[in-house]
Amino acid sequence: MATVLQALGELLTLQHFLFLWLGVLIGLVVGIVPGMGGAAGMALLLPFVYGMNQTSALALMMGMLSTTATGDTFPSILMGIPGGSSSATVLDGFPLARQGHAARALSAAFSASLLGGLVGAAVLTLCVFIARPLILGIGMGEQLLLILLALSMVGSLTGSSPLKGLAACGLGLLVGTVGTAPATGELRNTLGTTYLSDGIPLVVLALGIFAMPEVIDLLRQRSAIANVETLGSGWREGITDTLKQWWLMLRVSAIGSLIGIMPGVGASTADWLAYGHVVQSSRDKSMFGKGDIRGVIAPEAANHAVRGGDLVPTLFLGIPGSGSMALLLGAFVLIGLEPGFQMVGPHLDLTFVIIWSLALANVFGAVIAIVLAGPIAKITLIRYALLAPLIIVIMVFTAYQATQSWGDVVALVLLMAIGVYMKRFDWPRPALVVGYVLSSGLEASSYQTAQVYGLTFLERPQSMLIAALVLLSIAAGVRNAWKSRGAAVQSDRAVGKPKTRVPQLVFTGLVTCAVGRGVYSISGTAYLTRLFPTAVGIATLLLLAAVLLRQIMADAMSPILADFDQSHQALYAGQPSKYIYFGWIVLFLALIWLLGFTLASAIFVIAMISVECGPPFFRSVIFGVGTVGVLAAFSYLLYIHYPEGLLPDYLGLPWWLS
Repeated sequence: MATVLQALGELLTLQHFLFLWLGVLIGLVVGIVPGMGGAAGMALLLPFVYGMNQTSALALMMGMLSTTATGDTFPSILMGIPGGSSSATVLDGFPLARQGHAARALSAAFSASLLGGLVGAAVLTLCVFIARPLILGIGMGEQLLLILLALSMVGSLTGSSPLKGLAACGLGLLVGTVGTAPATGELRNTLGTTYLSDGIPLVVLALGIFAMPEVIDLLRQRSAIANVETLGSGWREGITDTLKQWWLMLRVSAIGSLIGIMPGVGASTADWLAYGHVVQSSRDKSMFGKGDIRGVIAPEAANHAVRGGDLVPTLFLGIPGSGSMALLLGAFVLIGLEPGFQMVGPHLDLTFVIIWSLALANVFGAVIAIVLAGPIAKITLIRYALLAPLIIVIMVFTAYQATQSWGDVVALVLLMAIGVYMKRFDWPRPALVVGYVLSSGLEASSYQTAQVYGLTFLERPQSMLIAALVLLSIAAGVRNAWKSRGAAVQSDRAVGKPKTRVPQLVFTGLVTCAVGRGVYSISGTAYLTRLFPTAVGIATLLLLAAVLLRQIMADAMSPILADFDQSHQALYAGQPSKYIYFGWIVLFLALIWLLGFTLASAIFVIAMISVECGPPFFRSVIFGVGTVGVLAAFSYLLYIHYPEGLLPDYLGLPWWLS
């Protein structure tokens, strides 16, 4: 009792509240800036926490860590730019914004994040005295089964064509194996480049597959993000949506907490696992991916509950579950804290301070975000051609921050092309991203489990429980696939006129060749290097062959299918080709290579707004100058690096242009 009172006294001091608010504001800003995230925010705070009072430093760090996921909800919903913790939120949040319900989507996301964060803090509280047996009870076998559970939910994300969905998931698993093999250290499918030795960064994949195709789509339609002139009922309706879905929110929060507790599964899995769960457990799946509010609530609650779970192994075992938690351990050293037994012994009061600070920061961050949701949502009513150049600049900047190499930018453009055609030909993109996210964990866990346990881990009670859930999930996926078997032909109809079937056959054929080439290229490597990607590659090739066969048969039946759905054709009738906007993006990259990122961004913004929006020219100049100012401020204040060009050094340009 004395410990609780001591912690409460430290929590309620004015100094603690001020640092907590400062951390919350920093977290929101870091989250809103795409590509930053919790790890980058912690890296920024490390120099400042050295020498600080322990409780003040903890308040600052907990405030920042708890709200970065809140901040990155803004770009996910308003611009279709996947945030570090809000990748799955894009699937339904951005369509809601396009329908004029941006304020509703934002407020539902923030209220769900508030409640999810409180659940995570409650889980952390319960784990204070049972942390060790809880974590030690989850071994490598259980981690493998949990990854299989997440993978089994891909069937819920396959849309109307389960074959395409499973093939896309296989592609994601294969993309996840690019780089260094975990068992042997050999390189796989790196195409002779050092950039791919660590694989393709998740942020680059998400931007290329999801965000960039949406930008091109909106530009072709020549409209605002929202296709109506109102923002909907606003934040009150969003909060009501969350309260109505309280049982869903509790379930996905529990999922997020569990994922966070287990280092090795990865917190980036939580929002996708939660999204797969809500789709799979819902009777009416028709609106998922088109603007279902449940598709916003589930991932947001889960990715905020993760924080509480993440802190369990970090505080009590000294095992970081993510990059931000690894930096937090470093910060503990700087302020004189040692994770482990001391956090439930001599420093128990600081443990309670951490828990309560995390809960309060979630409340503060969510309240601020809900208040700002309505005004900020008005961005969706602005003509998109004015925003698109700025969004493209942000996306290229975000992609470059992944490894700060030109490979990030090139990979972004190539993945953008793949994403555009996946969307065009009705390939479920979420399935690919889920496969990618789970790939490394699945491969490592399968090897470790086979070498350490064999099949004996299935005799453990916790393994039996998770295995039963996997079987139930597979059964539900098969049931959904059986129900949608008749929809596949209709999906093929919606692709376009019979003459447009040739491009989709070419696309599927090229993907098949790429997979075959990838499997062949690793055939001479060590057994453990090639085992997992070869098995996945063969399964994916079989699925792609089935997709090709279905497309060829549909093409042969084109006279029968003459009465097809022309919605896609009507949508873009008389509108610019997507290749025009491909050209704009390639031009932007050429300018960056020549002039450097800052100056190239200004010229690109001025040129694109002038061409796409027309006069007055001074408006374009204002946007270009503003872009330079923001980029220079980021570079100076946050120590952010941009791609360098060939000419700035020769021209002697000032630092804020070069």
